Amino acid sequence: MSEAEVDPRLAVIGRRLSGIPNILAFVSSKGGVGKTLLSVLVAAELSRRGLKVGLLDLDITNPTAHIVLGANIEEIVPEEEKGVIPPDINGIKFMSIAYYSGENPIPLRGIEITSVIREVLAITRWSDLDYLIVDMPPGMSDELLELLTYIKKSLLILVTTPSVLSLVSAKRLAKLIEGRGRLTGVIENMSSSPTELVVELANKLGAIYLGNVPYVPMLEELMGRPYEMLNTQVGEAVSRAVNLLKLNLREPS
Repeated sequence: MSEAEVDPRLAVIGRRLSGIPNILAFVSSKGGVGKTLLSVLVAAELSRRGLKVGLLDLDITNPTAHIVLGANIEEIVPEEEKGVIPPDINGIKFMSIAYYSGENPIPLRGIEITSVIREVLAITRWSDLDYLIVDMPPGMSDELLELLTYIKKSLLILVTTPSVLSLVSAKRLAKLIEGRGRLTGVIENMSSSPTELVVELANKLGAIYLGNVPYVPMLEELMGRPYEMLNTQVGEAVSRAVNLLKLNLREPS
């Protein structure tokens, strides 16, 4: 008996995602490198350009994309009709477990986390999208490996900082996902200028170096206002990264 026969949600997931032409999945080898911030800002930048964008937060045990995006999860109740329709938040279709858990901790382990991820993917009904941005679970967990099998056509964006520890971990993650997904780009966060080691890493991985994103302290004051964040140096860096990414993405119809 196949896994899909054991868990019919797996077949549903494929159908839910099949109509989305471009899926960008942001991954990182560890937490704290700015993966969530950059995934939200890339979604906002694409939306600002007039594209139809969805954002999916799959960090099940510690979802935070709603904070960056400005979604008041205490007041939003997603519409349910043969599944769940992601609410429109600041021009972006946004789905997160945080709608149901609030800001409470989610004490899940192992197969429980996997089951929740499958449920979220299976019940979410995306309307016509040009791009779906996925904030993947951080680290090198079983959940990440499973997701790479569900979202097979995704383009992976690796987020790292220029620190030695982050780069060592990033190299391990790159080896882990080799053959399981298409690593398209590497983006260097919290760096005032391109770091040779990060550029070399991208080249060795056959990925596009998407540039460096500087650390801008005022972003804390702009949390929840992603379009205002795009008017900072960080936003300028994100815009340049999106321009590079579009070279490898099918143009939306």
